[in-house]
Amino acid sequence: MTAAAATKLGNLPEWNLGDLYASPEAPEFAADLKRGEDLSRAFAEKYRGKLAALSGAELAGALKEYEALSDLLGRTGSYAQLHFVGDTTDSKRGKFYGDVSAKLTDISTLLLFFELELNRIEDAALEKAMEVPALAHYRPWIDNLRKEKPYQLDDKIEELFLEKSQTSAAAFNRLFDETMAGLRFEVDGETLTLEPTLNLMQSPDEAKRKAGAEALARTFGDNLKLFTLITNTLAKDKDISDRWRGFKDIADARHLSNRVEPEVVAALVESVRNNYPKLSHRYYRMKAKWLGKDHLMHWDRNAPLPQEDTREVPWSEAKDMVLSAYGSFAPEMADIARAFFDRNWIDAPSRPGKAPGAFAHPTVPSAHPYVLLNYLGKTRDVMTLAHELGHGVHQVLAAQQGPLMAATPLTLAETASVFGEMLTFQALLNQTADPVKRKVLLASKAEDMINTVVRQIAFYSFERRVHTARKEGELTPEQIGAIWLEVQAESLGDGIRLGEGYETFWTYVPHFIHSPFYVYAYAFGDCLVNSLYARYRESEQGFREKYFEMLKAGGTKHHSELLRPFGLDATDPGFWDKGLSVISGMIDELEAM
Repeated sequence: MTAAAATKLGNLPEWNLGDLYASPEAPEFAADLKRGEDLSRAFAEKYRGKLAALSGAELAGALKEYEALSDLLGRTGSYAQLHFVGDTTDSKRGKFYGDVSAKLTDISTLLLFFELELNRIEDAALEKAMEVPALAHYRPWIDNLRKEKPYQLDDKIEELFLEKSQTSAAAFNRLFDETMAGLRFEVDGETLTLEPTLNLMQSPDEAKRKAGAEALARTFGDNLKLFTLITNTLAKDKDISDRWRGFKDIADARHLSNRVEPEVVAALVESVRNNYPKLSHRYYRMKAKWLGKDHLMHWDRNAPLPQEDTREVPWSEAKDMVLSAYGSFAPEMADIARAFFDRNWIDAPSRPGKAPGAFAHPTVPSAHPYVLLNYLGKTRDVMTLAHELGHGVHQVLAAQQGPLMAATPLTLAETASVFGEMLTFQALLNQTADPVKRKVLLASKAEDMINTVVRQIAFYSFERRVHTARKEGELTPEQIGAIWLEVQAESLGDGIRLGEGYETFWTYVPHFIHSPFYVYAYAFGDCLVNSLYARYRESEQGFREKYFEMLKAGGTKHHSELLRPFGLDATDPGFWDKGLSVISGMIDELEAM
């Protein structure tokens, strides 16, 4: 069944999850969950305690079975999550999601031994076994797994960690999601959910921007104790896990899962922070002048420029803009993206109870990705569509690597999404001859890049300070708010004044809850794409082929290996400055205008 919501922006598609299961009550869903449990139990009985004695061919067979289980169980988990985010305030959906998550955790405990036991095989013996081509196929996954070895615990402790996650991190993640979806914001007598309230801060009317910001601050303030408790609990939970596993730095676990060296991230962060004055400080001072102000208030940060086209972009136009931009780069890219529209793989409208923000969920290779949006017709929403479809295209192309090797580390997972945005922006710019409109487009892109690079590194700095301070004891709302204001003031500069209530705005950022220290991946991706796009402009010859090969690689290659064909190296200290110089160059151009 396909569906669409009729709105003033046109018929906004609602996703069709029938490609996974027809409904939570579908007999196929219950059958797959039962089959997954039975096969997992049989797998454990067949292989537990026996991996070291297996031949290379037998080990390859075990991995093939394990991979098939990953796809089967991943399908049920993906459906439960996607069904839930459609309305996180629906208690029936919440119970279904909770019950399925608990069942999958129970099943996962049956399979937990496999990766732990595989990592206990001696290096020389495993290397010898990988002379068998069928096992060598899995080398990238095995090599990544071996990197986890120093941080793995005894089987029983790992089992306890996994089971307890249901009542610790996972429970507080769900509490955050359900609370955030249930929040309501009173603006001029109207009751709004989060997304439309945030959207007011992009209004050309300053009174509306201010009213939106004040409504956000009021409701966040009313719920501040709860969000503080969630943050304290999750930071402590992570600290306990890190301590048991032996991670030295608060972000080491994230770097490991991203397959990126800590020193590379440190160089990125240092480069961005050193460039704050040339980027965000300079831009916001300039924007204040454009808006006829001495300085901006925090609700003015995303305000449109006086000459900006603030009309709402109909869905059909947004679709055409993105597909046209993708098609100009590579018809294959547009063909993959078009399937998301034609087959209802997108859930676009903003609805009460629906999860805020946007994401692309890869589900499993035997199915296809889904995209969630909260489309409200702003130009930024068009760019978000381009961004999430970039993820979707990447996920479709990487699926050929199979369930174990399709997933891309977060640092490179943002490459295709940001590249999709860049293609859409450049297409719009090329179609715009009017100098005033070009200025507005350039300013909008510079602002988006600042939001992607400067803001996300500020978020990362905020997280580092919160998690570091939490080691010394619980943090009060005032302490967290003070850290937030200090970090934001440093990153935004004197062009923006942070008014009363802004100290609560850390509460709604879901990445802090779901994926600690994820946010630097956006800056990594943006700077990387700036360098990639520069290479594309220098020489289109062979670029598309190399780009598609990079996306198809999924999680089978390290970032250094993926970037080498483009002559790029993220370990080069000057690499990040090159990416940031693209943003600085745009601001130079705006100043000259």
